[in-house]
Amino acid sequence: MVPEILSLAIRIPMFKNKGSKAESANYRDEMIGALGSIVSWSSVSGSADDDWIDRVNHIWTVLLLALFAIVVTSGQYILGDAIQCWTPAEFTGQFNSYAKSICWISNTYYIPQGDVIPENIATRQDAEITYYQWVPIILLFQALMFKVPNIAWRLLNGYSGINMDKICTLSESTLMSSPDDRQKNISHIAKYMHRWIESQRDFHDNALVRMRRRVSSVIIFCLGKRDGTFLTGYYIFIKFLYAANVVGQFFLLNAFMATDYNVFGFEVLSYLFTNGEWTPSPRFPRVTLCDFVIRQLSNHHRYTVQCVLPLNLFNEKIFIFLWFWLFLMAFLTFFNFASWLYYTLFKENRTRYVKKYLNLCNEISTGFDKKLARKFADDYLRNDGIFVLRVIEKNSSGMVLADLVISLWKLFKEEYGTAKKPEVIDTEPVKNGKVNNDGYISKTPYDVS
Repeated sequence: MVPEILSLAIRIPMFKNKGSKAESANYRDEMIGALGSIVSWSSVSGSADDDWIDRVNHIWTVLLLALFAIVVTSGQYILGDAIQCWTPAEFTGQFNSYAKSICWISNTYYIPQGDVIPENIATRQDAEITYYQWVPIILLFQALMFKVPNIAWRLLNGYSGINMDKICTLSESTLMSSPDDRQKNISHIAKYMHRWIESQRDFHDNALVRMRRRVSSVIIFCLGKRDGTFLTGYYIFIKFLYAANVVGQFFLLNAFMATDYNVFGFEVLSYLFTNGEWTPSPRFPRVTLCDFVIRQLSNHHRYTVQCVLPLNLFNEKIFIFLWFWLFLMAFLTFFNFASWLYYTLFKENRTRYVKKYLNLCNEISTGFDKKLARKFADDYLRNDGIFVLRVIEKNSSGMVLADLVISLWKLFKEEYGTAKKPEVIDTEPVKNGKVNNDGYISKTPYDVS
């Protein structure tokens, strides 16, 4: 649905076609159809393998920018021509059309009404407004930049060996399932994750592998599939892209508008608090000046005309709203980025996260269970397993996650720890493992003695 809106914005002509009412009606019907599809939740909900901040960035912001592009490019159908110029009396017919066209494509410049028009041509060129022809293009480019991190995430997260979108969707579907279907789905997800965890484990043991594990345990950005850090490190990188993109948007608009756009919102607030009402900003002037030269044989005639830019009525309000939206997005994105860094960089958070759900279901009752829970989090699930659980929780509920953690916990204990009768401990050796003092057999690679 997003590509449909983007393509619609691109196909809108830059000037109003006065000669075809049918084409105008067709355009109106297409635009209404595209905008009407926005209300469909399935069209904008996106994938389920990220969190809500990601979706605000790559879905809602993209839709918002695409909508603004449509508003700007269709504004001429409401306001008439994109530019109107006051021309000398001798200009009639084609002369007026030429003046409007040349002023639109060659930029206009803004001199306040109370100021004298400077004689110096270079001074006039320094005051040129260069953005108004390209507003739809820059809005669509901004939309693309907000979508790029999500595209990068969708392209490469499957390299980890797990289908994040499918597993999160299945987890979400269990919320409204019957008890039998719910347990079946949870069991299926747990066994799927168990096979994935085991398939990604590195069973080689040498000096190089041990050194790599040690580095990966400290620096998750090594993106090691076998070390359980690929998904986590890559997602942190995607989070960094979202944060960098939001900041980069301010620099992009600074360069595009040739003004200090990054302080525009503060200027608006300051002016409103001081004067109580808003007046047109010189950043988006409605009335501008235009210079052009007409050659007649060997003579050059230079004209200066006054023009009106009706589209700046839309541009000003759009870019004011966009500044506050980007400011809000920057705050939320950086806070979310810092939260994920905190969750992943500190090892204790993994154990605490798992123990929360194990305690909730009364699965930890002895000191050995606490030790086993630490091994469950640090050596079995590792960074990537905990990351998958966090994403599932954000896209379903804590109730679903609690059931999933318990299922994984039971699979872990069945595979690597079994209860034995106390008398067996002293009389019967254990093959491929050793007996702990608490009466459990601990098999490699999770030795909890």
